[in-house]
Amino acid sequence: MIRFRLQELITDKSFKENRRITIGEVASQTGINRMTLSKMINHRGYSTVTDNLDKLCRYFECELVDLAEYLPVSKDD
Repeated sequence: MIRFRLQELITDKSFKENRRITIGEVASQTGINRMTLSKMINHRGYSTVTDNLDKLCRYFECELVDLAEYLPVSKDD
């Protein structure tokens, strides 16, 4: 399963810039729907388009590996 590290990136950016960054701001700056961002943060296994990944990497100035991680899932899950 792919897990997005969006909340961690928001927290890191907020700390570095010494200000609060909201999902609304990320949505506004990237053009990604706020609901999509919320689903990426809160829904396990949420799938999104590569264009959104590109926009988020650009906004956070990060690599794709910083935005998402692969978590093996057992056959029982």
